[in-house]
Amino acid sequence: MSDAAIIYELHDDIAILAANNPPVNALGLAVRQGLVDGIARAEADGAKAVLIYGMGTTFFAGADIREFGKPPTEPFLPDVCTRIEASPLIVVSALHGTALGGGLEIALGSHYRIGVPSARVGLPEVLIGVMPGAGGTQRLPRLIGVEKSIEVITTGRQIGAAEALELGVLDRIEDGDPREIGLAYARELIDAGASRRAVSEMPAPEAIDFDAAYEAALKKSRGQLSPAVAIRGIQAACELPFAEGMKRERELFMELMATDQRQGLIHAFFSERAVGKLPELKGVAPREVASIGVIGGGTMGAGIATAALLAGLRVTLVEMSDDAAEAARGRVAGNLSGALKRGKISQDSFDHMTGSGLSLATEYDALADVDLVIEAVFEEMSIKKDVFTKLDAICKPGAVLATNTSYLNVDEIAAMTSRPQDVIGLHFFSPAHVMKLLEVVVADKTAPDVVATGFALGKKLGKISVRAGVCDGFIGNRILAVYRTAADHMILDGASPFQIDDALEAFGFAMGPYAVGDLAGLDIGWAVRKRRRAEGMDLRARDVSFADKLCENGHFGQKTGKGYYIYEKGSRTRTPNPEVADHIAAERAEKGITPREFTAEDIVRRYMAAMVNEAAKVVGEGIARRPLDVDMTLLFGYGFPRYHGGPLKWADLQGLPALLDDIRGYAKEDDYFWQPAPLLEQLVAEGRSFDDLNKAG
Repeated sequence: MSDAAIIYELHDDIAILAANNPPVNALGLAVRQGLVDGIARAEADGAKAVLIYGMGTTFFAGADIREFGKPPTEPFLPDVCTRIEASPLIVVSALHGTALGGGLEIALGSHYRIGVPSARVGLPEVLIGVMPGAGGTQRLPRLIGVEKSIEVITTGRQIGAAEALELGVLDRIEDGDPREIGLAYARELIDAGASRRAVSEMPAPEAIDFDAAYEAALKKSRGQLSPAVAIRGIQAACELPFAEGMKRERELFMELMATDQRQGLIHAFFSERAVGKLPELKGVAPREVASIGVIGGGTMGAGIATAALLAGLRVTLVEMSDDAAEAARGRVAGNLSGALKRGKISQDSFDHMTGSGLSLATEYDALADVDLVIEAVFEEMSIKKDVFTKLDAICKPGAVLATNTSYLNVDEIAAMTSRPQDVIGLHFFSPAHVMKLLEVVVADKTAPDVVATGFALGKKLGKISVRAGVCDGFIGNRILAVYRTAADHMILDGASPFQIDDALEAFGFAMGPYAVGDLAGLDIGWAVRKRRRAEGMDLRARDVSFADKLCENGHFGQKTGKGYYIYEKGSRTRTPNPEVADHIAAERAEKGITPREFTAEDIVRRYMAAMVNEAAKVVGEGIARRPLDVDMTLLFGYGFPRYHGGPLKWADLQGLPALLDDIRGYAKEDDYFWQPAPLLEQLVAEGRSFDDLNKAG
């Protein structure tokens, strides 16, 4: 077999261009050149039609990620698509696997498209901060109309073959080998006397109110530019001749390429794939996990059990009484009913998962044979220790014993067993069957194959797993505690919770910290504050009590109808709670604080500086191995806007020297809270970035 990226073959009067660039036939330079040369050769050979298909598992799955960030090399992809479409021969693309981004644009440059039933297509460029740049915004609207094109392009979603046929992206679906069905279709078209059918020559689509569509896309994406800018590309398809529309699309594409958002989203794309790859686990086989035990069937335990059932694991759930166990089954069934309604699982699967797939028990003895146990009991060290003492006595040798603690010392918990090497932290985020983040907390004595098992389980459950070391709050909650404290300090000094929420929602968070507090329940933070005070707070720390007053009055947020905001029954619509201002004013008066003005920019800068500074400490101490581990934790567990890439990518893009200067400026007001992270100081002194550490790791 030839090692050419495009293998040319003449089959009677049909020229075949077979993509041969494993693993995903990415559209690298050799592929692009091979397509252009192949079309020219087919024309010279007197062929009547050309078939383009992918060898291996897929059609062209998209751009070559090895070329990301490098200057483009001719032939450029838009010109390749135009050359294919301009051929006087009939060009057929036969699709299998995925045709994404540039792959779909190649297919749209062809005159006819056939796909196998399992084929998937899409234009996902907005997900990495750009937009289709090789005719996607010009050809797709001519083929399927403006409204549908906006939905497909601004979501970046993948579309199954049946929907693609219904939309008009595919002309036909046929089961079989892509080469064979493609050849048969090309032969049929030749025999029927069919002619070229260039999408670019189809009538321009009807225009809509593009300004309104642009604003709606910007609002829906919470400030991410790429979906909105892509709409301007679609607008060009309606308002300009095709060649000028292509030029406008390329201008818009290049504008997005130059944005910080594109850099943030590319960082997120690559970091998501790198975060679970740890050098320490190379060659380490995980332990077998076919069955798991879950202790506690509240919201968290039921969510973990649901995630495990959806992943095909057998689950034994232990509760304190028969009634509590049945209530837990109800929670699991409620979680699974959502998957059933969305068509993610069948009725048979639902019945199995809520029946024989889920065993309920009230005694720990039921866990004697499970491969892995996760406790999700109350966040109290004495309770956790009692659970692990019992598990040590009952679980089989080699069973992995996992705690779902959010803050507590995993080493201390492991010490209650005779097998600390089998103990690990698996910190799920609620709701555990929905949230993508899993912190894999590695204790001092955790065995390497137990760490590997934690990551393997995370992968099986569809999680983004991040390695964390042991400290109060691990990666995410430790950093959260600091930036939330920074927000509380701003309130004491003159900002309002509502002003802070507005500023951070404008920055890209789905909800500001005080709205999030209401959603999670203010009693959770209250319990943490009381625990820390009981343990003895440093006298230099600024203690904040206005939130305690809400809790003392029984106002815990959404679940009680009142917290920082007031919530009407059955609604999540919020209005500011006027009592909050009174509590804050009273505390300011008590502490002799004269409030001052904060702009939205001031708020974001301080909040982010606190986040970055603590994150740098977390990396510097080895709690997180790499800056990207922090970024993925905040992205997938804490709602950090993906288009900023994560707090440490954001810091790199802002410039570390200026950020360090700000932190030193804040330290003049409070030198206890604002202690610059040694790692941040080191990076600035050496002229390096957080991303340099990612590359080194």
